[in-house]
Amino acid sequence: MAAERGEGAKHALIQALLALNAVVMLYPLLVMVLSAFKTNAEIFASPFALPVSFDTANLARVWDETNFVRYLGNSALVTGSAVGLILVFGTMAAYALARYEFRGNALLFLFFLSGLMVPLKLAVIPLFIQLDALGLIDSRLGLVMVYVATGLPSAVFIMAGFLRTLPGELEQSARIDGASEARAMWSIMLPLARPAMVIAGIQNAVPIWNDFFFPLVFITTDRLKTLPQGLTVFMGEFNTDWGVLFAGLTLAALPITLVYVVLSRQFIAGMTQGAVK
Repeated sequence: MAAERGEGAKHALIQALLALNAVVMLYPLLVMVLSAFKTNAEIFASPFALPVSFDTANLARVWDETNFVRYLGNSALVTGSAVGLILVFGTMAAYALARYEFRGNALLFLFFLSGLMVPLKLAVIPLFIQLDALGLIDSRLGLVMVYVATGLPSAVFIMAGFLRTLPGELEQSARIDGASEARAMWSIMLPLARPAMVIAGIQNAVPIWNDFFFPLVFITTDRLKTLPQGLTVFMGEFNTDWGVLFAGLTLAALPITLVYVVLSRQFIAGMTQGAVK
């Protein structure tokens, strides 16, 4: 009886901590969304209160006074291309490291892991010089290549750890049936690794979608700007239109939020896979 009471108290404490964490994480987002319907005067007078009226004037200004659709398309193109390449190259590298034993396997894996320890922003000057020599400054391709280099280490780390947990009998059965190595990976292993691929994809898609630093450094033409960079038009040296800026940020957060909601089941399955095994 005492053990059940203690287990119940532990469960209640965990639930309370999770609820507190949810409030801490969601409250700033709620303030941002509510501020999108306020004027600057309302934001400064009562930043945490509900708007007097849910006026969509700020949303209309974002749509009319910026190339919002173009910025949205650039962000979607850059993010989608970068995440797609990260998953393709990261999965192939992780599969080779996880399913085959060869000399230098551990050293190569450590090479990828080292990319998690050294922020690429520290090398922005040599990176700029290299991209300039390749003629990739002020181009979407250059930005995509930077993001692929940034995201590959985490993708290899996640995918290799997951692929190592899959039983080797699956591949052996495929080989006995006459399947090639590529066929075994594509038809048998990759469907099982889908939850890990979703985790790697979301983990890279969110920071790429929200990134402001690299577009600021490598993109100068307005037609190539991504959403975070394009919305800075409402940030002045002496004055910032906070209501319109929050409206733009709210619109910018919607696509990646919808992607997460659609893929949430796969994401949760990947996060809990290790515990189930």
